[in-house]
Amino acid sequence: MDSGTVSGIVTGILIVTFIGITVWAYSKRRKPDFDEAANLPFADDDEQPNRDTSASPNGADSRKHKGDRNT
Repeated sequence: MDSGTVSGIVTGILIVTFIGITVWAYSKRRKPDFDEAANLPFADDDEQPNRDTSASPNGADSRKHKGDRNT
């Protein structure tokens, strides 16, 4: 086999893979999952983010206390 034949086979495999992924993505069976994923940014988060204060001395917030201060 020469390089042209190998290139043609690889191109054919990639085209079939692309068509398979496209059919999978647009199938009606996947629509509810994609609709749910599309609404994730609008989901209501009731719990507060967990902030790790173990890295800062005395639980200081590094965003509020900048630089070295002698207090």
